[in-house]
Amino acid sequence: RLFAERGYGAVTNKDVATAAGITPGALYHYVESKRDLYAAVHADVQSRVYGRFTHAVASSDTFIGKFEAVLEAANAMNVEDQSLALFLGAVRIDTRRYEELRGKLSDGVAVRDQFFTGLVDVGIETGEIDPANRKLVIEFIRVILIGLTDVVTPSVRDYRGVTDGIKAALRGHLIQPAP
Repeated sequence: RLFAERGYGAVTNKDVATAAGITPGALYHYVESKRDLYAAVHADVQSRVYGRFTHAVASSDTFIGKFEAVLEAANAMNVEDQSLALFLGAVRIDTRRYEELRGKLSDGVAVRDQFFTGLVDVGIETGEIDPANRKLVIEFIRVILIGLTDVVTPSVRDYRGVTDGIKAALRGHLIQPAP
């Protein structure tokens, strides 16, 4: 929660220890540095998010069905705990600002990209996606799902509206070409 709200640079080990109800010295029993703690938080959040996404995609055999299930899972996670999306948004900023984080968090990027690629490959297999558009659709998914982490709002209804808008656009119900 602290890293999500304030980012890597503004959070001290003392802040974390205090929030956890332990002494700063005790914190070093569990992690060697703030960077290692941040990486552990990142790994935990990635595991939770992609665990939920993986469970969600099992509910459908189509690309659109799987992608909509992922959007629903993202919506549910946002309702349950907005700090997950806030943290993932902060990670993008923090990895640009702090070089020591970049290499430490690269495994999470690989997991994310593998998940996105897997979704698109299902769409190719089902005929929903032209293989020539594979890279474009991977980037589309990346922008949508990563962008959702920036749509954190105190209103669950507003987030629901974003999810419903993406689903409508995906099904061709939101925007039509001009006649």
